[in-house]
Amino acid sequence: MRLTVIGTGYLGATHAACMAELGHEVLGVDVDPDKVAALRAGRVPFHEPGLPELIAKHTASGRLRFTTSYEEAGGFGDVHFVCVGTPQLKDSEGADLIYVDAAFAAIAGHAAPDALLVGKSTVPVGTAGRLADACVPEVAWNPEFLREGFAVEDTLRPDRLVFGVRSTRAETILREVYAPVLAAGTPVVTADFPTAELVKTAANAFLATKISFINAMAEVCEVAGGDVTKLSEALGHDDRIGSRFLRSGVGFGGGCLPKDIRAFAHRADELGVSLAFLREVDAINMRRRDRVVELARELCGGDVLGARITVLGAAFKPDSDDIRDSPALNVAARLRLDGADVTVHDPAAMDNARKAFPLLGYAMTAEDALRGADLVLHLTEWPQFRAIDPEWARSLVRRPRIVDGRGALDVERWTAAGWRFSALGRPALNGEG
Repeated sequence: MRLTVIGTGYLGATHAACMAELGHEVLGVDVDPDKVAALRAGRVPFHEPGLPELIAKHTASGRLRFTTSYEEAGGFGDVHFVCVGTPQLKDSEGADLIYVDAAFAAIAGHAAPDALLVGKSTVPVGTAGRLADACVPEVAWNPEFLREGFAVEDTLRPDRLVFGVRSTRAETILREVYAPVLAAGTPVVTADFPTAELVKTAANAFLATKISFINAMAEVCEVAGGDVTKLSEALGHDDRIGSRFLRSGVGFGGGCLPKDIRAFAHRADELGVSLAFLREVDAINMRRRDRVVELARELCGGDVLGARITVLGAAFKPDSDDIRDSPALNVAARLRLDGADVTVHDPAAMDNARKAFPLLGYAMTAEDALRGADLVLHLTEWPQFRAIDPEWARSLVRRPRIVDGRGALDVERWTAAGWRFSALGRPALNGEG
């Protein structure tokens, strides 16, 4: 089939490349000529494992092309996927639909009357129906469930597909688009528009709630003298609960989870339904950042003024260069405002971090970041950081004190190497000898 993908950001570029990998002819569309030029040259403007190779492969073969022309796109594709962003509004918790509305209007103005316009963006419930009523071509909704760092895998081998449709024709077309994925046994849920829209927002709300739940338990453990890692381990053995997303830490960030749960609660308010618990989920998540800052102050004798603090991590999660709402950078910036000399190191997100937080210090290697540190904060769970030898690290720092803000380091190794080790929801251990 011939497909167009409107928007070539994180979602759109991944979807375009993966649709080409499935055998379709794909035209990516973006209003940013610099982004289009980069993609035509095989350059991906963000870090996503496996994606540069797919884009290079299919641009070279001619199966994947990019353009700034909606007119060209309208005459090219049978199916048009809209993959633009829905950021949070500046003056409220709601989602800003300006890009979604503009993309649908632009492609609808050039598409054939029998084309299918497919939304993949995360939108407030009711958006698909409103757009469908305003468009001549038929509209469907096919929400995305991508994890940064695993986006290619999640597109080519998803755990489910959701089709929000108003006709059997639209469902048939989507089944043809995803035929190789469905042939591999991927389950598909066909639903109405509101249900398809709610699947994505409900999934994000559930994951955020589970993360904030264990972080709330960490708060209880800290005052009660418990160990949240043992608590989490015990809970995870319960098949009804499971162990995934049940590790206490500095909390979630990124461009999706925080703004999506706020938009979901806001939309529910508009519909007359209270999802007040989501605001507490958000508040718990933000309190974990506060707690890391408090721990840093405590470990520096009550005041970080003049202390040299190393922050391991800038991206909001590993295998990504995405720094949107990054807990690591939020903590780093707050400590710098308190007078600390903060140095950040991240394997992929250094350029983005420098642009957004130019007043922080940066080190290109973990060795340079650790040298002379009074305190180390582990705030992004990169495997490179878990692999650091604590004996080697101790030889570099001035004072061996670390806060594991992700609950991922081997506490016994670090304390055996003489480190004072703190983690959220766990008793502090002093290995200084």
